[in-house]
Amino acid sequence: MNLQNIISEIEKVDPEVYDRLDTRRKAMKKFANLSGKVALASLPIAFGSMLNTAYGKTSSVTDLVTDTLNFALTLEYLEAAFYNKIAGSAGYLTASAADQTALTKIKNDENAHVAFLKGALGAAAVASPTFDLTGGKGSGTGPFAGYLASYAVQLAMAQTFEDTGVRAYKGQAPNLQSSRPYLTAALEIHSVEARHASHIRQMRRALDAAIPAGQKPLKPWITLNYSGIDYPPAQANINLSFAGEEVTTQATVNIIGIGGNSFITDKAASESFDEPLTKAQVLTIVDPFIV
Repeated sequence: MNLQNIISEIEKVDPEVYDRLDTRRKAMKKFANLSGKVALASLPIAFGSMLNTAYGKTSSVTDLVTDTLNFALTLEYLEAAFYNKIAGSAGYLTASAADQTALTKIKNDENAHVAFLKGALGAAAVASPTFDLTGGKGSGTGPFAGYLASYAVQLAMAQTFEDTGVRAYKGQAPNLQSSRPYLTAALEIHSVEARHASHIRQMRRALDAAIPAGQKPLKPWITLNYSGIDYPPAQANINLSFAGEEVTTQATVNIIGIGGNSFITDKAASESFDEPLTKAQVLTIVDPFIV
């Protein structure tokens, strides 16, 4: 997280931000001390607390912004719950040491995202739902039952959650345009989710399990509406996370073969952009996991 960039953006839309935090000198001293006193993983928590102190009692956070941030928070609750659950599980323990380290880092990031959004929302933050990570909506016997014992299934679930998160943040970004500080912070999280998605895909490629033969080698990004996942028990639900990614037209321009470049195929064109998911689409995707 680049705190200086974020505070610079805040200052553009709210010149009085330093008065809200104290004086400019004291505020900058606090920012400088964050990196020296707070562990890197805790920076979002600390900064979120400062942001809430500055804006939590004002009317600058609209109902739309609050609703959007709570929507993001709910998704982060789900991802954090998932990684917290698989860490140390039987399937997780079959992974290489490097993969376990990567998953632990992602777990810590997701928990930091939860803490950041809760800090920014303050008393307006929604509580975490109860999750059924088998996708059985409370039955515990959903299509992902047994995921704790299978590293391949864990990675397939992780990829689906991360790819969904990237598209969800893109879909909600316009709702935060009226509040530049929160938009900037959300885009910071969006970029982290994108890196998670790419790394999980590379881990799945190395494992070479549950990947359709026609979609190998798995790429670090989405191609057309391919999930890159072969898991029949939950395939229909998984596919919802990738529907619409086959778009090849951007800003009314069809970019297949654009500029006379025949190498820009439909696959290449679709890989160039992540398509947003609406709130309704995301809620349909995650509904089986919420009790």
